[in-house]
Amino acid sequence: MTVATLVPRGDVTATLHFYQPPVDGAKPFNFVDEPPKGQPQRNFSATTHDTVIHDIRGNEASFTLDKDAFQIIQNVPPSKETDFLDDKSIEEKYYPEVEQLLLNNIPGSNRIHIFDHTIRRPNSNRTPVTRVHIDQTAEATAQRVRRYFPDEADKLLQGRYRIVNVWRPLNKAPLEAFPLAVASSASVEDQDVIPVEHRYPNGYLGWTAAIRHNPQQQWYYYSGMTGNDRLFLECFDSESLKKGSKIKGRVPHSAFEDPRTRVDAEDRESIEVRALVFGP
Repeated sequence: MTVATLVPRGDVTATLHFYQPPVDGAKPFNFVDEPPKGQPQRNFSATTHDTVIHDIRGNEASFTLDKDAFQIIQNVPPSKETDFLDDKSIEEKYYPEVEQLLLNNIPGSNRIHIFDHTIRRPNSNRTPVTRVHIDQTAEATAQRVRRYFPDEADKLLQGRYRIVNVWRPLNKAPLEAFPLAVASSASVEDQDVIPVEHRYPNGYLGWTAAIRHNPQQQWYYYSGMTGNDRLFLECFDSESLKKGSKIKGRVPHSAFEDPRTRVDAEDRESIEVRALVFGP
């Protein structure tokens, strides 16, 4: 029996970890790496909810960035980057592939700026994140535009701008352990998206968002993802700021433990590349 036939498929009920506010009523914060002495990693906690997570395999085309803030791209050719061990090599080989993939699959996009990536592997300081979150907020996105394009920012911020993460597993076999759950943006209420100050070691301050549980949220995952698949995760879309827009442009997501996963399943390895996307 092949690994592919052992991969859990279909809808599943699993535990997700949602936002629990600070007990003292303070604004929530989180340190990216080790916090300063005497401070907690974060000042908020989590509350767990058993959640139905629907398998979108076979219905991939039903989900779009404009409606759901996530999208599956299938049959991506093998990357020139094979090891994903050296950051410089990843930037030289994999970044151009990601840039072209975004331009080819986001209608009207005309400029891409990739600003970082994260690799998650077992026994490292970057492992799957099991808290429901969004990587960027509206304020954080505008701040990044001004940071990377100080001379052009005013003009760029008048057009359409977004942050889109491109996520893929690095495992050789179909992914089993800690798949990624995503909530359709259309099902997430604005009042359940909580900005969190994101504190970097170099003093840079950004913002992510934690998510308050709401039973109306619709959750999905893509069973058995392979290295030929890509998952677009939209963190922010400036169209959402326009009056009357039906685009919400932010996707809550979280790794989760599928209770059907084999005990000896291969640990997850993955890479997410984060990009500013401009246009039309």
